[in-house]
Amino acid sequence: MSTIVIASEIDTPPVEIPGGIQTLTGFRRWVFSSRFPETGRIDYVRGRIEVDMAADDLFVHNFPKTELTSKLYQLVRARDLGWLFAGGARVSCPEAELSVEPDVVFVSHRSYDSGEVAFRKSKSESHTGYVEIVGAPDLVIEVVSDSSVRKDTRLLPESYFAAGVSEFWLVDCRRNHVDFNIHTRGRGKFKLIKPDAEGWRESLVLQTSFRLSRKLVRPEIWQYDLETR
Repeated sequence: MSTIVIASEIDTPPVEIPGGIQTLTGFRRWVFSSRFPETGRIDYVRGRIEVDMAADDLFVHNFPKTELTSKLYQLVRARDLGWLFAGGARVSCPEAELSVEPDVVFVSHRSYDSGEVAFRKSKSESHTGYVEIVGAPDLVIEVVSDSSVRKDTRLLPESYFAAGVSEFWLVDCRRNHVDFNIHTRGRGKFKLIKPDAEGWRESLVLQTSFRLSRKLVRPEIWQYDLETR
């Protein structure tokens, strides 16, 4: 089978996708091989390989993701709720034909202890640690970038719901305001949790209300604040 080559940005090697990857099993085998690219985000969503090699915008993608990860990690750790993983943690849900690297992932002790979620170890002789979350995490967060709008707002919400994810956060900081939305499971799809009059949104998974805001600290440079109550 021919290899598919996808050009990327200047000074970044192109992505080479081996021909013949037609199943989630084949994709996961490639992901944990020595031929898988070390940079970029490459997901398998409902039979499609989604490749995003664009660099993160520092202040509308990377920095809000850092704020979310930092504050949520402290909350999860203080309450001993489970595990919070930053971008780069591979999540695979065979039932939903899904293998992705969300921006933020939370797995509760309950989900792990019940067997709904498992941590899979590498089969490589050179690396024997845990490399993959298998099953439906309790919470998944995606921060929208220009190169991932369709995937983050359409493909992934549907796939996360099909996988059994309990709660989905979608954050979009690309415009003149912050779109911060929390979704919980509804009838056949995620439903939006409406904010109260002061902009607080309740997370049923974390049993906490959140509000995300930002302010300019330099021209075109934003400072973010995830508040809790």
